[in-house]
Amino acid sequence: MKVSNRISELPPYLFAEIDRRIEEKRDQGIDVINFGVGDPDLPTPAHIVKVLCEEAYDPSNHRYPSYQGMRRFREAVAAWMEGRFGITADPDREVLALIGSKEGIAHFPMAFMDPGDFTLIPNPSYPVYRTATTFCGGIPVEMPLREEDGFLPVLSSISGSTWHKVKLLFVNYPNNPTASVADHGFFEELVHYARKHEVVLVHDNAYSEITYNGYSAPSLLEVNGAMETAIEFHSLSKTYNMTGWRIGFAVGGKDIIAPFAKVKENVDSGVFNAVQLAAVAALEGPQDCVRDNIAVYQRRRDILLEALRSIGWEVPTPQATLYVWMKVPRGYDSHSFTGELLERAAIVVAPGSAYGSYGEGYIRFSLTLPDQRLLEGVDRIKRAFS
Repeated sequence: MKVSNRISELPPYLFAEIDRRIEEKRDQGIDVINFGVGDPDLPTPAHIVKVLCEEAYDPSNHRYPSYQGMRRFREAVAAWMEGRFGITADPDREVLALIGSKEGIAHFPMAFMDPGDFTLIPNPSYPVYRTATTFCGGIPVEMPLREEDGFLPVLSSISGSTWHKVKLLFVNYPNNPTASVADHGFFEELVHYARKHEVVLVHDNAYSEITYNGYSAPSLLEVNGAMETAIEFHSLSKTYNMTGWRIGFAVGGKDIIAPFAKVKENVDSGVFNAVQLAAVAALEGPQDCVRDNIAVYQRRRDILLEALRSIGWEVPTPQATLYVWMKVPRGYDSHSFTGELLERAAIVVAPGSAYGSYGEGYIRFSLTLPDQRLLEGVDRIKRAFS
């Protein structure tokens, strides 16, 4: 049986490959500590779980949900966006519920792309931007993210002939994997180019609430005119420790949301109402749980940074995300150093090259493992490499 070209040409998904390597070592009886995957180890706050349990017993929630999402959920999203970013969004025409932001990002290109169209994709980046493009028969065009540019794409370097073929431009700040951030000025530049070339901006803002030392991440939609040319994806996964719940949302202008909603009407049947109502409790409820999460991640970040620097390794202090992005020591590339950590310390990290060719020379640590495991992990690294 022959599979489609789009499947046979896909590389192994990064996190599936990490899981495979962990299983190999565990089969050998080796205790592996996983710094590779950004899946929060902290529990979903109790008040959110309580609402889910209550609503799951209501038979009216057992039927098909709305494709667009419950109006109650969309109203909560609109209110949250206004309170957090000062953005006014119409819950009926400019907000859409998602089965997690990954699902939304993967399906969104279907609304705007035809075979042969270009998308501009950061390199390195979250792998789904590329696969979503190729599933539509599109052509991903890379925007290098270099350390000397603050891991921001240099938009002025993109040729006019390329812009002419571009339908979508993906960005993600705070950024995965580099943990870099973008300011309002960069977002203004993005909107300028998008409006000039009639390109839809796709902003993955999944880490907007995971920020440190007083930094507050902006929304692309804060820029004047952005709602006419952009869509922003948000997730409750990292903010409220709800990765397994599969709930997120998209906000954008009505002319962008409407065709996207049409795609989703034909490919899924919406989010379980009880989960949407629990998400309302998350968005409208007390936010001290988010502050508590950030305090935990910041403490872990600082422990990890101190350990890595004590060895003499070069590593910046991230202002946001769940990740530490580190340049590999001299004499290694991403793959060889990832292997060295696994063999010498039984530590798994994500190689930067797995996120794109411009990620070569870096590795990514995740902060989403229990404190005791993190402390044991940094102790192993120091003993193996000091």
